[in-house]
Amino acid sequence: MAKKNETFEGIQPENIISDFLKPSLYISFSPPAIGEEEEREVLDSLRSGWITTGPKVKEFENKIAEFVQAKEAVATFSCTDAMHLALNTLGIQEGDEVITTPYTFASTAHVICYQRAKPVFIDVEADSFNIDPKKIEERITLKTKAILPVHFAGHACDMDPIMDIAKKHSLRVVEDAAHAIGTSYKGRMIGSFGDITCYSFYATKNLATAEGGMAVTNNLEWSKRMRMMTMYGISDAREIWEKRYRQAGSIHYDIAELGFKCNMTDINAALGLKQLEKLEGFNEQREVYCQIYDREFKDHSGLRTPHIKDYTKSSRHLYPLLLNLEYLSIERDEFINALKEINIGASVLFMPLHLHSYYAKLLNHKWGDFPVAENLFERVICLPLSPALLETDIKKVAEGVLYLLERFKR
Repeated sequence: MAKKNETFEGIQPENIISDFLKPSLYISFSPPAIGEEEEREVLDSLRSGWITTGPKVKEFENKIAEFVQAKEAVATFSCTDAMHLALNTLGIQEGDEVITTPYTFASTAHVICYQRAKPVFIDVEADSFNIDPKKIEERITLKTKAILPVHFAGHACDMDPIMDIAKKHSLRVVEDAAHAIGTSYKGRMIGSFGDITCYSFYATKNLATAEGGMAVTNNLEWSKRMRMMTMYGISDAREIWEKRYRQAGSIHYDIAELGFKCNMTDINAALGLKQLEKLEGFNEQREVYCQIYDREFKDHSGLRTPHIKDYTKSSRHLYPLLLNLEYLSIERDEFINALKEINIGASVLFMPLHLHSYYAKLLNHKWGDFPVAENLFERVICLPLSPALLETDIKKVAEGVLYLLERFKR
């Protein structure tokens, strides 16, 4: 890494910018890594005539359950659906409270509201971005029924104290592991701790099925109910559909509950099966790229690199870099716009939920209520990270960040 005030010594800044501004050199934030194996598997589904929920979904469920060390897995159209089904199955209802974090995407709190329950926000740890276990018990009331921790960026939450609190107060634990497929905590896979754990397979995730999610659990009855609820609440829906279209079976079925429509298709599962085969390699490549960033940014006073605690092996879904705004003459949003001007696609994840107008009004929150989350939000930039990128791309991003740190230094 170039030393302070020596960045790009001997190279004219205008030459660096002109190099970046070539359209072919735009570096996307998180492109999916899709290869010929995925293409062949999808074509196999298309040619089989079975393109909705079918044998590939079942196979994908079984392989995910095995991978995360859970007994059961239920494929859904999204992680949002998986979390909604989880809370619904665990009996979360109107008047209940569910403890979670404001530093997450809207779906985490939305699913609580879908059940007419109340999200109760807890501030996060400054180093991990995850819910602070030390602050949970002070917000527990007689209405509290569950804890919904979020494994931000693939860094595991500190699950031991969370599970101890849940056991002490007879609370359910539903984990938002949208970022954490392949993450482990103290040697155990995320997916083997809470009552139900939910994953996202959205296009930008470590394992991508375009759209998709999964709920995993060790409880057979819960998995059976969630699977039924993915298809309108029809009892044995998947078996009935297969008999109808493949074996000319009975045309009759029973709707046992008011269910939803959020099943995964075999086309999505086809992508997932091949992505799962590559997942460990993908996550290893992400780790390599994160280490490159770490080396390039080491000891720079203009930023803070991500801290990974000893108890977790992170899936490295994101690389959240924190800017030192006292070092810079511009704010975070301006820094991201400057990155875009030199063809680097950075992002912000997330604006804390209590600052969005819906939740501010619903829960009577304001700026200052969760200072750690707010401070992180004001300073964070998530840099491009994907196994679809090249090592030269990652080094180019680091070079661009360092250039802008010097350009906009106070």
